Amino acid sequence: MSDFVKASHVFVDVDAATVDEALEFLAKKAAELGICDTEEHALAGLKERESLGPTGMQHGFAIPHCKSDAVNGAAIIAVKFANDVSWESMDGEPIKTAVALFVPNNKVGTTYLRILSQIAVMLMSEEYRERITSSDDPKVIAAVLNEGIEV
Repeated sequence: MSDFVKASHVFVDVDAATVDEALEFLAKKAAELGICDTEEHALAGLKERESLGPTGMQHGFAIPHCKSDAVNGAAIIAVKFANDVSWESMDGEPIKTAVALFVPNNKVGTTYLRILSQIAVMLMSEEYRERITSSDDPKVIAAVLNEGIEV
């Protein structure tokens, strides 16, 4: 188990109704936490990826990601929303939780692919999803995510 996902990077009961509001929140936090140089760079990277195809998965989860030279180091921000977020998803259901991945461009071929695939595999497990959705404790959510991530 890693300590890659930090409890300080997990946010619960976040107000957002649309994918744009969700991405704006993620970008703001990425800048505040020093993950990305600026909020604008983080938002541009998130929106660029979203423009290639929606990152909404299934079962109320999304995996938005930002690959950019403005990202200072690979990191994850996890967000549980207060209400359903209108976000195009594979199963047509709204999003309740986002696990956002931020990776520097020079780590795209290695770190990015490895972490993204680990998150996707983890979210296919009903047990992992239930453990994340049933908790509002950032430490618990970070620990659950860390169980499935090896950096």
